[in-house]
Amino acid sequence: MARVFARPTEGEAITRGADGHLNVPDHPILPFIEGDGTGPDIWRSSVRVLDAAVAKAYGGKKKIVWHEVYAGEKSKKLFDNWLPDETVDDFRDYLVGIKGPLTTPVGKGIRSLNVALRQMLDLYVCLRPVRWFQGVPSPVKAPQKVDMVIFRENTEDIYAGIEYEAESADVKKLIAFLQTELKVKKIRFPETSGIGIKPVSRDGSERLVRAAIRYALDEKRKSVTFVHKGNIMKFTEGAFRDWGYALAMREFRADVVTQRESWIFGNKESNADLTNEANARLVEPGFDMAPPDFQAELVAEVDEAMKLWETHGAGKWKSKLMIKDSIADITLQQVLTRAEDFDVIATLNLNGDYLSDALAAQVGGIGIAPGGNINYKTGHAIFEATHGTAPKYANLDQVNPGSVILSGEMMLRHLGWKEAADLVIKGMDGAIGAKRVTYDFARQMDGATKVKCSEFGDAVIAHM
Repeated sequence: MARVFARPTEGEAITRGADGHLNVPDHPILPFIEGDGTGPDIWRSSVRVLDAAVAKAYGGKKKIVWHEVYAGEKSKKLFDNWLPDETVDDFRDYLVGIKGPLTTPVGKGIRSLNVALRQMLDLYVCLRPVRWFQGVPSPVKAPQKVDMVIFRENTEDIYAGIEYEAESADVKKLIAFLQTELKVKKIRFPETSGIGIKPVSRDGSERLVRAAIRYALDEKRKSVTFVHKGNIMKFTEGAFRDWGYALAMREFRADVVTQRESWIFGNKESNADLTNEANARLVEPGFDMAPPDFQAELVAEVDEAMKLWETHGAGKWKSKLMIKDSIADITLQQVLTRAEDFDVIATLNLNGDYLSDALAAQVGGIGIAPGGNINYKTGHAIFEATHGTAPKYANLDQVNPGSVILSGEMMLRHLGWKEAADLVIKGMDGAIGAKRVTYDFARQMDGATKVKCSEFGDAVIAHM
C-alpha cells in the first residue's frame, strides 16, 4: 500500500547499537508533528532555535533533517485520519522525534492521540524535568530551590483506560463478579457505580525505577524518591514502592543507600558501641511498644545494613545515591515547603500527572514545561509540549514557545548533543534575564518587553 506522505531523501536514521546506546549520525532524520491550535506558531519559533543551537555548537558539521509526520487536526484535514499508520511507523523506524500539542478527538474512538502514541511505541517513561529560570515569575518565594526530574510511569495505573460505565451491562457483570466470586462488600452504591481498574505490575514498576536510578547515577543527582499512596493502595502503589526498593538493592547495591540505612550507619558512626537492637530503637521510636515479631524484623533490618559496613559505613554512604519514598499527598505539600529535599522522583501515572503540573506552576507554568516519552530498552523517544493547543490563540504569533524549545533541548541531550543543548539553556536564560518575553510572562514582570512568539525565538538565539 502506498504511503500517504513521503520520507526524506537525505539524512540517515538513528540506530541502536548492541551496547544499547544510540548511534546518532551527523545528519539524523527526526520526525516532528507541528501540533494543533498554537502548534504551528510554536514549532516555527522552536525549530529555528534548535537549528541555530546545532549550527553554533558544531560549526555546520551536524544538522538535523526534519521530517514532518502527521496527527491531529492537520492530519484529519489532509488524510481524513487522526493518526495515520505512517506516523507511528516513522517514529518507530527513526527512533527519536518531537511533537507539539494535539487535539483530542471529540466523541468515540481514540481517547487521546498523545496516549495512543505512547502506548503504540511502549514509551513507558514520561520524563519531566522541572527547573526555574532566573526572572521567571513564580507564585512561591524560592522557586530556585525547584530542580527536579520526574520519572512518571506511562503505560499502567488508571491511564491504562480500563473503565466500565455506570449502569452499563458490562459494569453490572463486573460488579456481580466482584460481589459473588470475590465477596467484595465495599462498593457503596453498586447500582450506580462506574468501575475503573488500576493495573500496576512488577515488570512495569521495575523498568521505570531502573531508568530513574540509572539517570540519577549518570547525572550525579543526589537522590531518587518513590512517590506513592501505598498507605491506602497497598497492593498497587505499595507494591510499586516495595518493588522499587528491592530492585535498587538488587541491581545497584554498590551505588545506593536507602534512607533508613543512612540512619542506621549514622547512629553507629555516632556511637561505635551501639548494639544492633539499640540502633533499631533509634531508627523506630515505637520499638518498645511494637509486638515481638516486628521488633525482630527491625533488628534484622539493622543486621542486614551492618553487613554493608565495609562499603557503606564510616561515612562512605554519604557519597551514594539516596533511595527513599514519600506518600503522594505529603509530597505535594513538601515540594512547596521543602523543595530542596527532592531531586529525581519515580512515581506512577496519576501521581506523576498531578505532581509535574503542580511543580510546573512553581517555575513559571506549564507553558514552559518540557517533557519526553521514552522507552530506554528500544531507544524510542518522543519529546513533546506538555500544554494544550490553546486554539483561541492560533496563528496570532503570541504564545510562549518555551515548552517545545525545552523539549527540544531534552531531545538534543538525549542524542548526546550536549553542547547544542547547553546553548539552548544559555539562550533561554539570556532571553528571560533580558526580560524579552511573551505576554504570559510580560504581564507579571516589571520592566518587561512583550514580544511575539517568533521574536522570543529570536531573543533565545541572540543570547546563545
